[in-house]
Amino acid sequence: MEIREEIKKIVLFIIKQKWPDLNISGKEFEINYPISEFGDYSSNIALKIASKIKKNPLEVAEEITNEIKKTNQDIFKEISFVKPGFVNFSFKDEFLYEVIKEVLQKKENYSQILSKEKKQKLHLDFVSANPTGPVHLGNGRGGPFGDVLGNVFKKRGWDVWKEYYINDFGNQIKILGHSVLKDKETQYKGEYINQLHKEIKETDPFLVGQEASQKIIQEIIKPSMEKLGIEFDEYFSEKSLHDDGKVEAVFEELEKKDLVYEKDDAVWFRSTKFGDEKDRVIQKNTGEVTYFGGDIAYHKDKFERGADKAINIWGADHHGDVKRVEGAVEALGYKGKLDIILSQMVKIIQDGKELKMSKRKGTYVSMDDLIDEVGKDTVRFFFLMYSYNTHINFDINLAKEQSSKNPVFYVQYAYARICSVLRKAEEAGIKFSEENINLNLLKDQKELELIKYFLRLPELLDDIVSEYEVHRLPHYAIELADKFHSFYHDCRVIDEEKIDLTKARLAVVTATKYILRETLDILGVDAPEKM
Repeated sequence: MEIREEIKKIVLFIIKQKWPDLNISGKEFEINYPISEFGDYSSNIALKIASKIKKNPLEVAEEITNEIKKTNQDIFKEISFVKPGFVNFSFKDEFLYEVIKEVLQKKENYSQILSKEKKQKLHLDFVSANPTGPVHLGNGRGGPFGDVLGNVFKKRGWDVWKEYYINDFGNQIKILGHSVLKDKETQYKGEYINQLHKEIKETDPFLVGQEASQKIIQEIIKPSMEKLGIEFDEYFSEKSLHDDGKVEAVFEELEKKDLVYEKDDAVWFRSTKFGDEKDRVIQKNTGEVTYFGGDIAYHKDKFERGADKAINIWGADHHGDVKRVEGAVEALGYKGKLDIILSQMVKIIQDGKELKMSKRKGTYVSMDDLIDEVGKDTVRFFFLMYSYNTHINFDINLAKEQSSKNPVFYVQYAYARICSVLRKAEEAGIKFSEENINLNLLKDQKELELIKYFLRLPELLDDIVSEYEVHRLPHYAIELADKFHSFYHDCRVIDEEKIDLTKARLAVVTATKYILRETLDILGVDAPEKM
């Protein structure tokens, strides 16, 4: 049940009835969560329209409150207004009991949108590190973020395609070949290079690089992603775009649109027409296609494969590429269909000091190193807790701590505690069904507050679809765990002298289990039944 949207509809209905000449949409005001003492939801509608109708916001809030009270008494126990002009809504207990029933019916699919209409298709391109070595944390950070963003879009009814773009055509592949050959142009080092040097018999640097990149994808990068809990729908080869003539075709298309020109024997794209600071080379005077040139063909291919929206998740070091790629996408006729997200860097902190060394490469901590050290769940949860546009200081000591100080432990412990309560009830022979529970017995503030939190999950997922603020999801999991721990502490669940109340509270515990499990599933974090 998406109550936030229902409240918005109610408010808009009142506005149109009372001020029919006032043209206002649902995007122009907000429904938020106030401090609990003021209610369950709050709207700033009066503050938004007061100046337009030339009235005091508090007076407008009072008028709206009185009108809603006349027409909607089935959901709200109380509708009130407070300074400087907020309208607050508090639910009836009976409405919350219906929320429990809905969760028990939908189980781990409470936030899933099911529609018979054709789904919109999202193309997600993330991680996509050059296939020249192990995935480092700068690239790897985008892994959990992209994976979970895709999971959220799926929950809200989108068809999601997760893709790893393999840059297996270009100068970095030749450099990899030189490194494997261990000649004077070597740049990459590490155990994996030593092993490739033994295995590959080819002598041409580019062909060596091609073969090495395939081995690195199959033997290092794919296993690393799987270790992190990420499954891509496809590992897409840049080389295939050249082999299939798609790069040449997109250059011809841009030429017909007069968006490319020749200068100094090179081919340039007119990216300044689309807000870039200068035009960009797409083909060098040697005839070699630049990385950007291939990228244009890749993005056209995404949309030709049916993407309604494309999201690229890149490391912060790619900030200079954003304008040119957005410009190319606009030039191809797909303006507004591409979003580019830049994720910031990760530092590993151990014993108060930054850790830089890697077992594999000798210059950085690889994703595999970190997973081996603290586990997949902790890496994902810790990475996801931070907004993509902030740096992460990943505290190894905290990540290993098995206490409430460690957020992933705290959340997983809540799930294990829920499972323990349900096991004890089963051992005591206490079962409930929709027919034999009296939810009207649920009156304690802690249990009602917990139920209210169920409503927030689908609303949060809608927000993430709009704003990409994936970090809010692990924080929701922490808050939900906190609400459950508080409920568990204050409300005795299993009381054989109060069987009816026990059954009602077991319904709350079971519903919490479903909501928390769904949240952890979206996060790609395990939900352990015992700890």
